[in-house]
Amino acid sequence: KVLRHEEFEEGCKASCNGPYDGKWSKTMVGYGPEDNHFVAELTYNYGIGEYRLGNDFLGITLVSSQAVSNAKKMGWPLREVTTGIFEAEAPGGYKFYLEDKEQLKQDPVLKVTLGVSDLQKSVNYWSDLLGMKIYEKDEEKQRALLGYADNQCKLELKTVGGAVDHGTAFGRIAFSCAKEELPNIEALMKKENQKILTPLVSLDTPGKATVQVIILADPDGHEICFVGDEAFRDLSKVDPNGDKLLDDAMAADNSDKWFAAQKMKKASA
Repeated sequence: KVLRHEEFEEGCKASCNGPYDGKWSKTMVGYGPEDNHFVAELTYNYGIGEYRLGNDFLGITLVSSQAVSNAKKMGWPLREVTTGIFEAEAPGGYKFYLEDKEQLKQDPVLKVTLGVSDLQKSVNYWSDLLGMKIYEKDEEKQRALLGYADNQCKLELKTVGGAVDHGTAFGRIAFSCAKEELPNIEALMKKENQKILTPLVSLDTPGKATVQVIILADPDGHEICFVGDEAFRDLSKVDPNGDKLLDDAMAADNSDKWFAAQKMKKASA
């Protein structure tokens, strides 16, 4: 479901829409409210026609026989990668892995998989520094499963067999935490000489709450955003008008027509 949709006239000072400074929008989609579900933040830069994907984001896995059934009905390409698990590719090339079982009553999104160059180094960063619990570690398959809670979506780290290439799409993983924890996270990263991409900053959303965030980078440059939970709960309320706002924005977006009229192509990032 579309949970909320927001339009911005200029680039985000925390690079939420990547290193682009023009008009952009963000749409939050998920199976339920952001307070207790994993949600995807889809960002759209009006002047960009396509992005080059790297090997940093390896896919989202969810449990939903309904999703498998929907894909088959719509003729969406599916490939069975292991028994009962199908790979689907979203527009733009992003991978989804659909487990053909009844959808879970809680959040059906099981895990997000990121590529890493050195599994042990990455596990140390996410567990020792960021406090994640290690649920599984498989040296043979060079993968590890981590998380903050049993009932939440997990983070899977998987070795890619070389350097991690982030392409030009600029995704990040975000977590909410108590606002008073943010300065402690910043202080710890400074003490450990870890990379801070955006020091503690306040971000405005027109007509909604202002949130505090800090953005880090792990050993492979994966961006990690921690956001103050109190203001975020206000900002992230499900907007009953979300679908309409998105539909209106798509109907009003004449960027494709404008570029065609100028006999130009949108930029490839």
